[in-house]
Amino acid sequence: MYLIVGLGNPEPEYSKTRHNMGFDTVNLIAKNYDINFNKKDFDAIYGVGNIENEKVILFKPQTYMNESGVAIEKVRKFYKIPVQNIIVIFDDIDLPEGTVKIRKKGGPGTHNGMRSVTKELNSTDFPRVRIGTGTPIFKELLISYVIEPLKDEQYEKLVPAIKKASEAASAIVTKGIDLAMNLYN
Repeated sequence: MYLIVGLGNPEPEYSKTRHNMGFDTVNLIAKNYDINFNKKDFDAIYGVGNIENEKVILFKPQTYMNESGVAIEKVRKFYKIPVQNIIVIFDDIDLPEGTVKIRKKGGPGTHNGMRSVTKELNSTDFPRVRIGTGTPIFKELLISYVIEPLKDEQYEKLVPAIKKASEAASAIVTKGIDLAMNLYN
């Protein structure tokens, strides 16, 4: 079983923001594999289904970004999911806009949601799919940059990255992390 987590802030208020690229990606995976977000527990909205023959939980924490790890740890413990079977998808200002990168493991970088995840899981040994959103011109505008609603034309520039990230996460489940990295990095 895999846990595929999209990081974001509760919708609809934060939909179509850079910080919700993780939510947008798991929403697309859900659509592609006919998985419904019909469960509420563990401070999250989630759905259970299959990607090919592998059981998955698609998971959207509702704790706000900076506490995402709390919800993830709750569901991990309940379902006894190995840390290496948790795939976290999130926005990354350290990557150019529209870039998608898979990492097998590693630190949280500058992302507060990932800081929470690594702290609560007490591990950095889980795959992650990073979606580049670029960096604001002025660093002091970072918070508004990641949570401001995007205009349609701004959002449309990120749609191919969301699609690629959804394919990358699915490939981790079906082909393994190493082959997925070769295909999508």
